[in-house]
Amino acid sequence: MTAHDRLVGVVGTGTMGQGIAQVALVAGHPVRLYDAVEGRAEAAAEAITARLDRLVEKERMSGDERDAAVARLAAARELGDLSGAGLVVEAVLERLDVKQRLFRDLEDVVDDDCLLATNTSSLSVTAIGGALRTPGRFVGLHFFNPAPLMPLVEVVSGAATDVTAATRAYETARAWGKTPVACADTPGFLVNRIARPFYAEAFAVHEQQGADPATIDAVLRESGGFRMGPFELTDLIGQDVNEAVTRSVWEGFFQDPRFRPSLAQRRLVEAGRLGRKSGQGWYAYGQDDRRPEPHTAAPAEAPAHVVVEGDLEPAGELVAMIREAGIEVRQEDEDRGTRIVLPGGGQLAPADGQTAVEFRDVVYFDLALDYRAASRIALSASPTGNPRTLAEATGLFQALGKKVSVIGDVPGMIVARTVARIIDLAHDAVAKGVATGEDIDTAMRLGVNYPLGPLEWDRRIGRGWALSLLEDLHEREPSGRCAPSLALFRQSYAPENGKGAA
Repeated sequence: MTAHDRLVGVVGTGTMGQGIAQVALVAGHPVRLYDAVEGRAEAAAEAITARLDRLVEKERMSGDERDAAVARLAAARELGDLSGAGLVVEAVLERLDVKQRLFRDLEDVVDDDCLLATNTSSLSVTAIGGALRTPGRFVGLHFFNPAPLMPLVEVVSGAATDVTAATRAYETARAWGKTPVACADTPGFLVNRIARPFYAEAFAVHEQQGADPATIDAVLRESGGFRMGPFELTDLIGQDVNEAVTRSVWEGFFQDPRFRPSLAQRRLVEAGRLGRKSGQGWYAYGQDDRRPEPHTAAPAEAPAHVVVEGDLEPAGELVAMIREAGIEVRQEDEDRGTRIVLPGGGQLAPADGQTAVEFRDVVYFDLALDYRAASRIALSASPTGNPRTLAEATGLFQALGKKVSVIGDVPGMIVARTVARIIDLAHDAVAKGVATGEDIDTAMRLGVNYPLGPLEWDRRIGRGWALSLLEDLHEREPSGRCAPSLALFRQSYAPENGKGAA
């Protein structure tokens, strides 16, 4: 279905339906819009025409291209008007019975070679297609909102989808200028499955009184490199929408604890605090409301010297940065681990899934995407720790030009535990044949704007890091939520370059 003269039918004319229709239209296809509610298809055609007019005004489309596209667009009065379509994409209500009934009706209308596709984000492609006489031609085409702007399309094969149908859908999305990724039918598909820890770990840190939402958001943005923090992002998405996706994935995996919803988020939804659309979510959005500031430590004196034991990976760049800041670095190769010994005798260590209270005098620092580029670093100390150690650790990072956020004694801190769990779910998906590692990295970069794909991040940080951190977390929180997958375990211990594991 890549020939530009083939008709594309779009059923459902809400935001997603209109966006998909616009994508097909701009790619050169004639498009017919159908909606069961009288008048909505015509209104959608007018709305799409208005958006094309704005593209002309912004010089992103010529007037002739706009006129040709509008000439190819029409509203369908009845489902039978889609009879000549080479592809029909559905974007109607997220109810299994509604979608099944629609596609059964479409089977009576379209030709045998017509590809049928659903844009569902939460229902099983297999279950929808199971109601069809010929489920082999049925596939998921999951666009992201807004469809004309977002490059990613998840091409989802149900259990009965023919390889030829999935290939046609994949090539069609690519011909439309999108970046398709192929995946099996699994709860959440790729993006919504692997993205759950980004929200879950932030909410868990908040529930454990580790830090407030503004501080967690700031640390994930300014240290982790994420475009938005999870609290501000879920306020934008809608707490009800985000929680419904989380609950759908959790229930789809038979209440697997790794996908467990947040009680704190449930309380927000129950209170009607749905985010921007209701004026209150994690943050308040009234005219006079100001966003809370993240916790930022007061200035502290930098230590004159430090002793570095081990290689500090994945924070090895800090050694050069400390020297460049004019602080003397004495380096020792020790078998006791990787840490920085401060002048007062206290230790500064990269987050590893343990808690500071377990040790005599340790302050942890969080993972950063790029320690040079990071503008903020989180520190975690035991309430019973030596105040001098925390002050020296704070002064050290401030001397490197970083703002410092001191959080509670939470194992794995903020960025480290989030990234480790995302890496784990990515390896698990590859091992279970959901998608290739390359497609997973592409999906997470393009679908949710992660700074790195999770498997690329794993390679950068170092083999075994995520497994070690999650094993530590699971020991301290033995609910199963942070238990590392067998796939991550195997990947961490597999021989490299043909050599046996040590």
